[in-house]
Amino acid sequence: MLIKDRMTKPPITAPPEMPIQEALKLMRERGIRRLPVVDKKGKLIGIVSDRDLLHASPSDATSLSVWELNYLISKVTLKDVMTKNVITVTPETPVQEAARIMAEKKIGGLPVVQSGKVIGVITETDLFRVLLELLPD
Repeated sequence: MLIKDRMTKPPITAPPEMPIQEALKLMRERGIRRLPVVDKKGKLIGIVSDRDLLHASPSDATSLSVWELNYLISKVTLKDVMTKNVITVTPETPVQEAARIMAEKKIGGLPVVQSGKVIGVITETDLFRVLLELLPD
C-alpha cells in the first residue's frame, strides 16, 4: 500500500508571510494540526503545528496590554516559527515506511512531496484508518 492511496489531498498550505493568529484560525476551521508552509511556486519551505503556534503565543503572565499583545502577535509570521528541515515522503512511499518514520521521529504527520511541491499530507489518523481496515471486526 502506497502513500498516494491514503494521503489527505489536496493539502491545506500557507504562505510564510501568514500571521500566526491567522494560521491558528485556519487550522481550527479546517480541523487540522499541521500546516505545510509553501513559497509562491508551491515549493515546501517549512511546516508548523498547532503546538508550535500556541508556544509562539504570549504567556498569560505578561504585563503588556491587550492592544500591545495583539499588535506584537500580528507581526509574528509562520516564517518566524516554522520548522525548516521538514521530513517528507513521496506518493510512492509505502505506508509502512511512513509509519516507521513517524514513530521514530515522534511526529504526527508528513507532507507528501512530488517535484518539490506539496501534493498531500499523511497523518496518524490516516494510518489508524488503514489499521482499522486491516483488523477483523
